[in-house]
Amino acid sequence: MRQTDIAIIGGGLAGSTAAAMLGRAGIAAVLIEPHDSHPPELRCEKISGGQQLDRLRKTGLAEAALRISVHDAQIWIARFGRLIDIRPSQQYGFMYDALVNAIRTEIPAAVEHIRAKATAVVTSDDRQIVTLSNGEQVSARLVVLAHGPSVALYQALGIERRVIGACHSISVGFDIAPVGRAAFAFPSLTYFSERTALRTAYLTLFPVAHGMRANLFVYREMDDPWLRQMRREPAAALDACLPQLRAMIGDYAISGDIRIRPVDLYVSSGHRQAGMVLVGDAFASPCPGSGTGTDKVFTDVTQLCNVHIPRWLATPAMDAAKIVEFYDDPVKQECDAWAEAKAFTLRAVTLDNSLFWRAQRWARFLGRLGQGMVRRTRETMNPSAALRIRTRSS
Repeated sequence: MRQTDIAIIGGGLAGSTAAAMLGRAGIAAVLIEPHDSHPPELRCEKISGGQQLDRLRKTGLAEAALRISVHDAQIWIARFGRLIDIRPSQQYGFMYDALVNAIRTEIPAAVEHIRAKATAVVTSDDRQIVTLSNGEQVSARLVVLAHGPSVALYQALGIERRVIGACHSISVGFDIAPVGRAAFAFPSLTYFSERTALRTAYLTLFPVAHGMRANLFVYREMDDPWLRQMRREPAAALDACLPQLRAMIGDYAISGDIRIRPVDLYVSSGHRQAGMVLVGDAFASPCPGSGTGTDKVFTDVTQLCNVHIPRWLATPAMDAAKIVEFYDDPVKQECDAWAEAKAFTLRAVTLDNSLFWRAQRWARFLGRLGQGMVRRTRETMNPSAALRIRTRSS
């Protein structure tokens, strides 16, 4: 039986980041993940500047992540077929599998990658036993569950997922290119919904290594005919949910795989147990449209690996009294509450036609319009600064 301090189950963004951070800290760990290379998957495809970038930097892995990303430098903001602002941007675009695989290259050799699936976990106050699909077993002081979709494993452990938003949103990812010209006029674009009946939050276009990437966020049922149209005639489906888009950005073509990902919002229960801890999607799902998924992953993993695991390993046992310290961590709790609130706010501001939410939509539109006017006035007064921004974006 293999012996280690930490057994990480799942090699997505959360698991790979944890493995890299623990390995760099000299903590004995193994990564249990069947794939050598993470397969293509529609999850986060860009990191924004400010708070999100700061959270990435706290992992110590920002250099590896940004190395495979494309910085757009400038973003256009539009609504109702109208450009309302052009502002500096710190967005970095990438494909999710490229990001995860870049993080995996930072995992030290001392962290063994076991290419198998975890089929069972037996926990206790002392050591945990993980049984693998290849028949092997791993004994660890702590198990980190970082494999979001593995429902059966969690149910066997008595962990349940309470759905708080069934089919809360649907994300659509695809490649897009201009027709009849070499490039779009903008480095990146965020285009907000034109009216609530279209059930569309927004479209974001941003550069990645192979071209321009599109992420579209809608609120529809899985049997909606629009989804079938999106798979078969994606350009027509995009025209249908954002009718004024083509007139603003020019003719376009959609290519490559159309990836559609419905999301149920859920939170875990029964997880405050000895010997194991849940991070990222394993603990609670984010809404991709709210852009908080990487915030939750980086916050969970940073607090766990930098704060709690070193303290837990310094004393014997791994009882529930230790584990709850992570779930009660005020930094984690603040991030979780913020992400959940943002998910429901985005849905309401997109769909709700009550007086309050109509006012919220107009306040956001007028606020962005006002910011754009102020920015253009400043650029008129300081043209050299505006030229530097345009030069960087080109």
